[in-house]
Amino acid sequence: MNGLGISAYNSPNREYPLEFTRNIGVAAHIDAGKTTATERILYYTGVVHKIGEVHHGTAVTDWMAQERERGITITSASITCSWTTKQGPYGGREHRINIIDTPGHVDFTAEVERSLRVLDGAVAVFCAVGGVQPQSETVWRQADKYGVPRLAFVNKMDRSGANFFSVIDDMREKLGANAHPLFLPIGLEEDFVGLVDLVAMKAYYFDKSDPLGVNFHVREIPEELGEEAIAYREALVEAIADYDDDIAEKFLLGDTPEEDELKRGIRKATLSIDFVGVIPGSAFKNKGIQRLLDAIVDYLPSPLDLPPMIAQNAVGEEVELAPDDGGKAAGLVFKLWTDPFAGKLVFYRLYSGRLQKGSQIYNPRTRKMERVSRLLVMKADAREDIDVAYAGDICAIIGVRNVTTGDTLCDKVLDVSLEPPTFPVPVISMSIEPNTKADQEKMSMALGRLSEEDPTFRVSSNPETGQTLISGMGELHLEIIRDRLFREFKVHARAGKPRIAYRETISKEAEGEGKFVRQSGGRGQYGHANIRIEPQKPGTGIEVVNKIVGGVIPKEFIKPTVDGIMEAANNGVVAGYPVIDFKVSIEDGSFHQVDSSEMAFRMAGIFAFKDAMTKAGPTLLEPIMLVEVTTPEAYQGDLIGDLTRRRGRIQNMQVGTRATQISAMVPLETMFGYATDLRSLSRGRADYSMEPSHFAEVPTSLSTHIVQTSHREPVRA
Repeated sequence: MNGLGISAYNSPNREYPLEFTRNIGVAAHIDAGKTTATERILYYTGVVHKIGEVHHGTAVTDWMAQERERGITITSASITCSWTTKQGPYGGREHRINIIDTPGHVDFTAEVERSLRVLDGAVAVFCAVGGVQPQSETVWRQADKYGVPRLAFVNKMDRSGANFFSVIDDMREKLGANAHPLFLPIGLEEDFVGLVDLVAMKAYYFDKSDPLGVNFHVREIPEELGEEAIAYREALVEAIADYDDDIAEKFLLGDTPEEDELKRGIRKATLSIDFVGVIPGSAFKNKGIQRLLDAIVDYLPSPLDLPPMIAQNAVGEEVELAPDDGGKAAGLVFKLWTDPFAGKLVFYRLYSGRLQKGSQIYNPRTRKMERVSRLLVMKADAREDIDVAYAGDICAIIGVRNVTTGDTLCDKVLDVSLEPPTFPVPVISMSIEPNTKADQEKMSMALGRLSEEDPTFRVSSNPETGQTLISGMGELHLEIIRDRLFREFKVHARAGKPRIAYRETISKEAEGEGKFVRQSGGRGQYGHANIRIEPQKPGTGIEVVNKIVGGVIPKEFIKPTVDGIMEAANNGVVAGYPVIDFKVSIEDGSFHQVDSSEMAFRMAGIFAFKDAMTKAGPTLLEPIMLVEVTTPEAYQGDLIGDLTRRRGRIQNMQVGTRATQISAMVPLETMFGYATDLRSLSRGRADYSMEPSHFAEVPTSLSTHIVQTSHREPVRA
């Protein structure tokens, strides 16, 4: 460290040292107010000089036409701002905050997944009325998966029915979060007039004469909240004592920690991931955002606060990548985007070293060098050229070609690969057909680009019908894809009815034999394999065991046999859907010294699997969705009846003071058009969310129809 507290990991040329850099995401359930909160952050940090609104289509981070029309976030937007706190360990130091505003709709959960993979911290936004909603839980699990420290912002404190402490209880119960308020609200609903700072023990009152919320007044804590503030501060100090020895000592001695000491303790607790500080506010009414910015700087991590990233080198050894400008360059590609003016944008998180414009960077997956033509700092749909990116930066690269989401780009001497983000499997498919031959060519190119951008969007071709099938996470997901085809790529195409990504499995053990013999004069073909398949527990996946002894099938023919089995498992015997959750053992077989070949054993594997599966009680499975409906109590009976008619099973029902939350497991096949029916049944007052849960056996009465339809028009999900 030098006299300014700056470590030697920093290049002398970088504008913001690593210590003063924050890479954060804003994530939550749909309509909790993420984008509105982000918009206020941009206003108070001086990035924009006029506040944009989601409902007016003027929010900076909702820049796509579809986002502005629908009032929802579809793609995660990256933007950079800076903030200076006045108090605490970081007081007076300007910090760079790189923010990614993520979608809340479950159809676009991949955007949240890949953002959290490369972020250092997150702000989880909760609605003060709705509390912890279904997608809130999904986002929380994703943050846990990647070990992301987070703060919680309880938004909409001005709304009727707002309850700050109920949301904290909800977080503890539903998320298992060790949540503690850092501020208390002064007043609720329309009387929400300020915040009590439990660290500094002072009150911030919003200035009624300033509708933009820039000005506020610092006063003593109001007398009626004095005892409550002391009690919550003591609870906060007690919670922090578990993470900080100095605070623990003062707590045991009955001493009061200083403000800076407590802030350092809260920071240490937050970085442990086991503690979450909670801040109330109202983004729409411009209340509490400055305190949220202070907390981001004070408590969320810089790149130096986190453990080094672990990568694997070419021989499988672990390599640590420390955030050091002087190290070898290495980072992760987490997103691709096609820009109509700049071409392919490659979003990149640099973990170590420096990356310069015009330099060469190595892709370990392709084993090729790529040229970095331009480097950009993204500001939603705007961009700023830079000459060099440093460790800890999030930037966009132009010029690299053969790259996909999850690729590592690094110095060739380093030659390491970082773990890519994981994505859910698509659950819904539909056919799409171009209107003209010219549209066919444009559509092929457009679908290729869109599938590059979105890992949960798949394109496949049905060889028997010649149809092009597109698959995604839900109706809205595919609707946005179709809209982008028309608007961005000028493709005119017709879409067929969405199709379900069914699966197949087996219900009992069975043996199968596959023999492939061809004689046509000269050298022939010979492959022979005996296998046993048995069912596995749901969600287990596919397991292949080689039980060959004595060389009855030579080692070089085992892999082709397995390849054949896996190929056959892509097209089950019931209706041609992929087979899941089974174990297959290769137990016996035979070979011919001259005629045996890899191709022959691959065919033997295919025949053996088909033979065994036919005897193993094959069944058809359908995707089951977890549906969460929030409705006024007056409509709950009608909505429960409607879910039951859709073959839904009610799992839970929570009756609140203003709304009832219904949880149900419902087959995806019955949920098409549900949004319209829900609005009709509840007069537009209910809303719902839906996410994939599991696969379950299709009722026999429906299975026959699905099989007949599939044989007429096979679908490859």
